Order: sequence, then C-alpha cells, then structure tokens
Amino acid sequence: MLRATFAALALVALTAAVPALRAQAPAPTAAPAPNPVIMGPTGPSPYDIVRGWHKPFAAPGFAFGGNSGVFAESPDRILVAQRGEFRLPSPLPPEYAGFAGSLKMNVLTLADRRVWQNCLYTLDANGQVKERWTQWDHLCAGSDGPGPHRLRISPYDPAKRVWVINETFHTIYIFSNDGKQLLKTLGEKNVPGADANHFAKPQDVAFLPDGRILIADGLDNHRIMIFDKDLNYLSEFGGKGSAPGQFNGVHAVAVGPGGRIFALDRSGGRVNVFRTTADPKKVEVEASWPGFRLPLDLIVNDDAVWMTDLSPLRFIKLNFKGERLYTWLVPADLPDGYLEVHTFTVDSAGNLYGGDNQYGRTQKFVPKPGADPALLIKAPWVAR
Repeated sequence: MLRATFAALALVALTAAVPALRAQAPAPTAAPAPNPVIMGPTGPSPYDIVRGWHKPFAAPGFAFGGNSGVFAESPDRILVAQRGEFRLPSPLPPEYAGFAGSLKMNVLTLADRRVWQNCLYTLDANGQVKERWTQWDHLCAGSDGPGPHRLRISPYDPAKRVWVINETFHTIYIFSNDGKQLLKTLGEKNVPGADANHFAKPQDVAFLPDGRILIADGLDNHRIMIFDKDLNYLSEFGGKGSAPGQFNGVHAVAVGPGGRIFALDRSGGRVNVFRTTADPKKVEVEASWPGFRLPLDLIVNDDAVWMTDLSPLRFIKLNFKGERLYTWLVPADLPDGYLEVHTFTVDSAGNLYGGDNQYGRTQKFVPKPGADPALLIKAPWVAR
C-alpha cells in the first residue's frame, strides 16, 4: 500500500515539476502510444548523481548540444556523440551553470542555435574532456536535422572500433578506436533508400556473438537489417505496422542471452522481442510488450532488460517475460534533472551515465551506499 501511494505521489510531483520546456518539445513529433502506460512497482532511485560531473570545455559562447550517444568503454573513457554545440545568448545570464538547460533553453528545439563542432569526444572518470575528434566535425556539418543518434562498440571486436549512426545523413561511420581513421562508411550521404546498401534515418546498431551485425534502420524503413561479420547484407525483419514484430520507428536494439533480440518500437510504445534461429538470415518473433509511451534506450543484462521511457521519464526493469520488476522516476528539477534520458551506458565499475538530448549534457550516477544490487543496472550482457 505504501509503495502504491509513493508511486502515485511521485508521479504527481514529477508532472508538476516538468517545466514548459518539455511541453514545447517532447521527443520529436512522435505519435501517442496506442496503449496506456503500465508503471509496475515504483520506488526511489538506487543511484546518486555526481553533481556537475560533465565539465564544460567549449569555447566561450558555446555549450554542449544534445548528448544523443554515450558509451562507457571503461570507467576512465566515456565516448560521447553530441548533436553539435549550442550557441549561448549574449550577454550570458548569471544563472548559467555550464549547460543550456540551466537557462531553460532546449537544445533539441532551438535548432537555429546548433553549431556543428565538437561532435565526438571522450571524457575521463572525472568528466573532463580527454580527446576531441574535431577532424570529423565535417561529417555532421551542413545537416538541417539532429545528426548523430547513437554511438556503440561491439564487445566482440578486438579492435574496439567505434560505430556512429548519423540519422539525418542516412549514414553509419566506423572509426578506429583512437578516432584517427574513418575505416568504413555505410549508406550514402543524403540519399535515403530501402535496399541493401541504403538507410532511411538509421537509429542504432547491435552485435550478435557470432559476428553478425544488426542495424536498426529505424524511423522511415521500420526494419532491422542483418549483416555478416564482413558487412555483407543477409536479410532484414520488422516492417511498419502494429502486429507483433512490426514497428512504428525502431529507436534502439540490443542483444541478450538465448539468442534474444530486443528492439524498441518508439512511436508504437512497445518492446519487440525476437530470437535467432539456425538460419543466419532468419529470426522468429517471440513477444511484443506494450504499455510504454516513447521508449528511448535499453541495456540487456543476464536475466533482465533495463530501458528508459518518456512521459513520465523513468528507468524500468523488466524480466524476459516483459513483466515490470521496478521503476524509478527521473525528475526534471534542476540542477540534477533530465528532460530526456536519450541514451544510457554502464561501465565495468557499475557507474551509470545518461545523455540528455534536451537539457544538453551527460550525467554520472553512482550506486547509493547499501543499494539493493537487484535494482542496479549492470554492464550489458556479453556471451562468454
């Protein structure tokens, strides 16, 4: 009874706290989910936020843009893909606290203030910039859309190549781990398509233990493409629709044990679950879990799926049957709040990082002393 009361009060408080900023800009023009939101057991966050962790490094007059892709390679190397930098007002208001959201400015909707610089960089354990891959800023320049969407590294790749998905240009870039070389470009810049060599607003990439690659081609084609380890197209699955295994926008994809593939149906408000088969070109539909508003990102552990969803903004733990095990709400209140946990990642030490695509920054979460281990998000599952 107390838990239910807490959940209701927390939801009311969160709704009251969300500023007009969010009302102006939910995640980009998504259709309402067809099913009511299912909350499940709700309680407090098991993490503390390290206040002010993400240290500004932009030139005067600029701040972080939307942090759309974040990947923790180690506790001391966190890679970030951001949607350019944000041009600050002049003179700078005294309440500025190092990120645009502190001025009640939304980096997603105020696109006229976007400048394509410092799009890829790395941070150390203290949130200080380590590397700036400014030599690749030209890969985002000239975009009239949001640009980079995800950043991933395969756990099975000894070279630890860095994959960056550029939604607006319909391209996917594969870089050397040190960022010095662009090794491969998939897709054709500014040429959307639905064949084996083109994408239309791709969103994500995931990696199967046998070397196959899954590309969520994503907002226009509503499909997940299967490539072999040499990047040869094998097949695809999904398609637009509301039937199990279909999508209204594939926003993220991840792989788990037992050959499972989990994919977020963004505007459909669902998680679609598939299984690999003996045929490398085919997967089977296992289940479809409804009851979400706007699924954002996910991490799969040994026996559970963690994901973020919007309205209300929250982290959700589910078992492999789709049952809600735990939910904690993410408030919008500053200085530590979020408008959108567009992406999240966990390092080998158990620290959690969340990229905000609207306030414009990344924050670091550390487990609270004595936190229940069952409520903590572990690093993504990897086949052993």
